[in-house]
Amino acid sequence: MQLLPEAVRDRIHSARRVVVKVGTNVVMREDGALALGRLYGLIESVAGNVKEGREVLLVSSGAVGLGRQALGLPAKSKELVTKQACAAAGQGRLMAVYQEAFGRMGLVAAQVLLVEEDFSSRTRYLNLRATLNRLLELKAVPILNENDVVSTVELENPEGSPRVFGDNDKLSALVASKMEADLLVLLTDVDGLYTANPSKMHDARRLSVVEKVTPDVLAYAEGGSSRGRGGMKTKLEAAGIATRSGAITVIASGREAGVLDRVLSGEEVGTVFLPLRSLDGKRRWIAYAATVSGVVTVNDGARQAIIERKASLLPAGITEISGEWGRGDVVEIRDRWGRLFARGQVNYGSGETRKVLGMQSDEVKAVLGKKNLDALVTRNEIVVLDPEEATS
Repeated sequence: MQLLPEAVRDRIHSARRVVVKVGTNVVMREDGALALGRLYGLIESVAGNVKEGREVLLVSSGAVGLGRQALGLPAKSKELVTKQACAAAGQGRLMAVYQEAFGRMGLVAAQVLLVEEDFSSRTRYLNLRATLNRLLELKAVPILNENDVVSTVELENPEGSPRVFGDNDKLSALVASKMEADLLVLLTDVDGLYTANPSKMHDARRLSVVEKVTPDVLAYAEGGSSRGRGGMKTKLEAAGIATRSGAITVIASGREAGVLDRVLSGEEVGTVFLPLRSLDGKRRWIAYAATVSGVVTVNDGARQAIIERKASLLPAGITEISGEWGRGDVVEIRDRWGRLFARGQVNYGSGETRKVLGMQSDEVKAVLGKKNLDALVTRNEIVVLDPEEATS
């Protein structure tokens, strides 16, 4: 079993900004009722850490389950509109628990409900980040969840469909990325990542440390959660986003008493995913948190220039586009074989881009009657993706 490097242990112990995601199977008991003792223990740990100077953002599942219980509906109710009704009935109940419990400890719990556009629109994202930063300055504890009553992406989530969140695991990773958190803690009903399903394979072993979320690591995941929408696969995807943004990630059992304090003390708890690179705020938004509006296909020369020389993307290097977008939107950049290798924020809308496709810079002004910039995407607004990110 690989031991946790001392430097990583120290970074966890000294983490100043932490995102904690609490899964449905932590919030709820097996009989469908709220796991009050477990939840209050977690809230006490969060409150203690906030009072010691840490900033904690809590991403909490459980609203749909609580609403289902309140409305007397069976767990097997899968109809989308029914899930939205359950979310409406349960979100207030969930927040009431957090507000009452944190209030007893002298802290304010602040509800933040999110939809896809809060991340895909840079203006809305910047407003969201400013609000969250101000809440943290005021020593409040933001309680985040997707707004399931109006957003169907997380609830419906058809296989293979484009999505921004899809589950609170990914939402927590985006929050960790965008808020430049030092640490993401995913609390679930298992005590880490195993080489196989431990309930089926007795020789399955828990991995203490994962250096990088690769396809081989993703292959360890199996199935989804019994009541939540996530599973180990979504947690590994979340770990991939967070670690590529420079945050350490820990998957641990939220059913173990005192687990958050143990994680933050640097103990060997759960599975720790080591951080990779760190991007600045805008590049993080481009790489992970934006809804992609279209696809730009480039020739071999443009691909090579972007990857090897970190060059801008000029109209001359573009061979084809698809989708509709406006200036400032994010597009995928693919090679002639259709392989995704980068993302970028565009300087021209799709209509303008079609008119100047393949043209040299001095031709652009003659065609459009104006010229914003020589490049469709400038070098500082292109993010070249790692192989694990660049899936077609």
